[in-house]
Amino acid sequence: MEYRNLGKSGLQVSALSLGSWITFGNQIEDSVAESLMTIAYDNGVNFFDNAEVYAHGKSEIVMGKILKKMGWSRDSYIVSSKAFFGDGGKLPTQRGLHRKHLVEACEAACARLQVDYLDLFYCHRPDKQTPIEETVWTMHQLIMQGKILYWGTSEWSAQEIMEAHVAAQRYNLIGPTMEQPQYNMLHRHKMEVEYDQIFKTTGMGTTIWSPLASGILTGKYGKGDASNTRLDRKELEWLREFNLVDEKLENAEKIAYLAKEIGITAPQLAIAWCLKNENVSTVILGASKASQLEETIKSEKALPLLTDDVMDQIEGILNNKPEKPVF
Repeated sequence: MEYRNLGKSGLQVSALSLGSWITFGNQIEDSVAESLMTIAYDNGVNFFDNAEVYAHGKSEIVMGKILKKMGWSRDSYIVSSKAFFGDGGKLPTQRGLHRKHLVEACEAACARLQVDYLDLFYCHRPDKQTPIEETVWTMHQLIMQGKILYWGTSEWSAQEIMEAHVAAQRYNLIGPTMEQPQYNMLHRHKMEVEYDQIFKTTGMGTTIWSPLASGILTGKYGKGDASNTRLDRKELEWLREFNLVDEKLENAEKIAYLAKEIGITAPQLAIAWCLKNENVSTVILGASKASQLEETIKSEKALPLLTDDVMDQIEGILNNKPEKPVF
């Protein structure tokens, strides 16, 4: 397993990591979750991603029980949580990025995960109701208290991330280290254009999610049939409507054919393509079956097959390379 620095920090994360969204505490049995974490850890994965909102906290409870049972040395893995949406409560004090919720969310996540501190703690979405200074101060204080080691953002705009850095610099505080955006062959603009300058000026790391575009890039959706798949779930209706469109399905089919030509699977090609981006610190994998993870965990080994010629062929198929503004 390759290990990459999380942005300009000294923390090294495995190039491939494991996330629990939708699956842990929801879609799969706890025994399957344990199998997935064991496969990942045994293959060198050192980062396990979670959030308070995943299965309303149950995802973290499941992961915490597994970490406790496995007895892995705490200095051998990285675990995260994310705060904003809450774990089910709808009151204004139970969600957001204000000091009260961030502190309580951090403590609740530690309790569910059965750890003394979080390695990574994310602001899961921007909060227009809370001054950015309050959020930055709170994250800085959590680091000073030893409750978290690094903090970051998820699905923030470049402007919002820079506002956090400006606030941190103004008050001599620790700013965000990483961002967790969606990034895949079908969703490229934010990583390749919007964040381009931030990578250069702040050394931001990224823990990208949905490398398979919610499964579209596996080629399994054929003509758009989502029956008996995760996109068939009611809470993912928004993803289904966004992704199950003819152009994306046709491109996914062509990508799958190219993968077969060079001797790898479509998921392995899609994940290796993400890893080719030097600004990707780690690619978060998701799986509901051991066989799926056993396949995608080998994606790193496909990198040498992604020659300049293959990358050009991929660009020809996708025809969606974002254009950078010319000043």
